[in-house]
Amino acid sequence: MDEEQALQALVARGIRIPPQPVVLVELCERLRDGDYDARGLAAIISTDPGIAAMLFKVARSPLFHAGRSPDSLEQVLVRLGLKQTINLVRVVALTTALPAGGAEAMQRFWSRAREIARFAAVIAEDRVSVCNIFPDQAYMAGIFLDCGVPVLMQRFPGYCESLMGDDSLDLPSLREEDQRYNVDHASIGYLVARHWRLPDFVAQAILHYGEVPREELGAVRSLVAILQLAIHCYHGQHGIFNASWPRIGGEVMGELGLHPDELTDYLADIREAFEVAGI
Repeated sequence: MDEEQALQALVARGIRIPPQPVVLVELCERLRDGDYDARGLAAIISTDPGIAAMLFKVARSPLFHAGRSPDSLEQVLVRLGLKQTINLVRVVALTTALPAGGAEAMQRFWSRAREIARFAAVIAEDRVSVCNIFPDQAYMAGIFLDCGVPVLMQRFPGYCESLMGDDSLDLPSLREEDQRYNVDHASIGYLVARHWRLPDFVAQAILHYGEVPREELGAVRSLVAILQLAIHCYHGQHGIFNASWPRIGGEVMGELGLHPDELTDYLADIREAFEVAGI
C-alpha cells in the first residue's frame, strides 16, 4: 500500500491526518519554484502571527543561533539558514495544527513531546561530528515522533482514558495499539511526516524508533539512537524507569560513539545543557 492509499484507508476509518497549514504550503512552493528571498519568505511567515511568535521563541534558543538574538523574521531566516528555519516552522505548525489544550492528557502529551525534542536537540548538537544530525532535525523529529497519539485521541475517545493517567507519563505500546485499533501511532506519525514533506530519514526514524534499526543505516539509525537517548533522559528527569533501555541502551550508546561507562556523567552533562537550551 503506497502513501496515498494508506492515507485514504485512515480517512475511511475516520482518522484525520492534519493538513499542512497554508503558510507551510506556500513556503514549500516558493522553495520548489526557486522564487524566493529572505524578505519574501519572512512576509509569508508573518501572515500567521501564532507561527511567527513561536518561531521567534524557538529560534532564540542558544541551540539554534550564536550571538545576538534575531530581531525580525528576516534575521531569523538569514541567521538560521533556510532549511533550518523551514524545519522549525514545521515544528511550530504541527503544535498548532493538532490540539494543544483542553484535556489534561493532551497537555501532558505536548509537555512530554517538547521535553523529548529538547533533549534530542541537545544530544544532536553534542554528537553532530559523530552522527551528522543537526539540532533542528533532531528537534523536529522529537516533536513529530509521537504525533500519531493526538491523532488517535481525536478519533477514539477511549484512547486517552488511561493515557498518561498516572505518574508514568508513558504512551501505550505499539503492540497494544495495533491489537486494539488495528493501527499504531508510529505508523500514523510516519504518514504525517511524509504528508508534511519531512526529510525521508526523519520519517523513517519515526516509523522505526521503537528499535535501533539494523536494516536502516546512516542517518536513520543515528536519529533513532538520538531519540531513544532523549527518551531515556526524559525518563530520568522524571524519575521513571525506562523498561526498554536495558534492551537497546548498548546499541544506542554504540551508535552515538559513547561507552556505557560514560552514561552517568554524560546524562548529567546533557541535563545541564537541557536547562540552558530554554526552548
